[in-house]
Amino acid sequence: METTTIIIGLACLIAGLAGGYLLFRYVVKQKYNHAIKEAEQQAETIKKNKLLEVKEKFLNKKSELEKEVAQRTQKLQQAENKLKQRELSLTQRHEDLQKKKVENENLKTNLERQIQSYEGKKTELDKMVAQERTKLVAISGLSAEEAKNQLMESMKDEARTEAMQYINEIVDDAKMTATKEAKRIVIQSIQRVATETAIENSVSVFHIDSDEVKGRVIGREGRNIRALEAATGVEIVVDDTPEAIVISAFDPVRREICRLALHQLVADGRIHPARIEEVVAKVKKQVEEEIIETGKRTAIDLGIHGLHPELIRMIGKMKYRSSYGQNLLQHSRETANLCAVMASELGLNPKKARRAGLLHDIGKVPDEEPEMPHATYGAKLAEKYKEKADIVNAIAAHHDEAEMTTLLAPIVQVCDAISGARPGARREIVEAYIKRLNDLEQLAMSYPGVTKTYAIQAGRELRVIVGADKISDKETETLSAEIAKKIQDEMTYPGQVKITVIRETRAISFAK
Repeated sequence: METTTIIIGLACLIAGLAGGYLLFRYVVKQKYNHAIKEAEQQAETIKKNKLLEVKEKFLNKKSELEKEVAQRTQKLQQAENKLKQRELSLTQRHEDLQKKKVENENLKTNLERQIQSYEGKKTELDKMVAQERTKLVAISGLSAEEAKNQLMESMKDEARTEAMQYINEIVDDAKMTATKEAKRIVIQSIQRVATETAIENSVSVFHIDSDEVKGRVIGREGRNIRALEAATGVEIVVDDTPEAIVISAFDPVRREICRLALHQLVADGRIHPARIEEVVAKVKKQVEEEIIETGKRTAIDLGIHGLHPELIRMIGKMKYRSSYGQNLLQHSRETANLCAVMASELGLNPKKARRAGLLHDIGKVPDEEPEMPHATYGAKLAEKYKEKADIVNAIAAHHDEAEMTTLLAPIVQVCDAISGARPGARREIVEAYIKRLNDLEQLAMSYPGVTKTYAIQAGRELRVIVGADKISDKETETLSAEIAKKIQDEMTYPGQVKITVIRETRAISFAK
């Protein structure tokens, strides 16, 4: 009985295990099928997304390609249109050439006919002349040689008379035509060159942000302003004019150096005599570099190449030089452009004419004053720096100091006169004023011990700086009186001139 119960229990256990296994297997299979379905759905979703991305990229690429194809098509269309236009132009030219060819053929045929007719008439004329000659010999009783001589003498006299009349007519007509043509060329040259009126003055204004700067510029007991005036050679006027300091000097280079030095000093904020001298020295170097840069820029603007560096520097110096109140660089540029226009009108080389026009007044800006006319000295400088002979002659002859040997010379002379003679170009009074100030400074510099001289107050005051180791305090009074007497005896000037002799002693040490 127990055995049967055990067997029945084992059978039930085995049946239960089998049923549980089958149930577990069923559950696992359901989960497996569900997972497979989810994976298939995800794969389908990914597939659709990828297809959409690929489709979008394809559409973008297609759009880009279509734009590129459209652009290329447009370029090809434009090129095709240009080719068609050129083809039409060439076709028109070919037709014109064919017409001209036919016309030339017709002219040639007509000329051949006329030549044949002329030959026949010439033969008949020769026969008639021979017959007439025989009749004349019989009638006059003269031989052919004697009649020929008499006829030749008569023809010579008649030819001389007619030739003289014809020559006179040609000369008169040439004079009228030449005068008219010359006027036309000059007027066209003036009209085609744009001019700017540049008149130099003797005052520059330095603008400041506030009037507090004026006190710093003046310095304690005026030491800063005195140091700046002594270093630059100008007169600095600090008055009640709001936000402005007036710089007065007849030399524009000095005014520019003072203006730039003031600008740097005010911007830096350190204003004292030692700093002033340092800044002025730097600014002088900058101005010299600017002079060279101005010369280079002028040559480039006018298309002139191959100039010697020293000539370029002289051209730059023209910016700070005036002639009869007319800025010399502006005058030279104007003359150069006029020369080029006039040379083109006359069928000459405009580049060479422009070069001669630019260099014609370089004798006015030497480093040392020559004892010869500026045209002659300028020609010597041009020859020294390897300019060609026709350029040298044009410079030398533009004021008739030398004989004109090329056509460039009269062109430069005429254009120089045009530039100087136009309304508002020059002022004789300013030139005389600047010369008087230069003479004042040179007169004081001729005395021993004098290191610097500055004419200020429009020539009403002359400041003379002497070396402390060369002249004593007592001798400064004597020097001032001597200079005053020499100015009074040798120069003509309005009003009176105040001579101030400055003797300054400096002691410099370095703390290490």
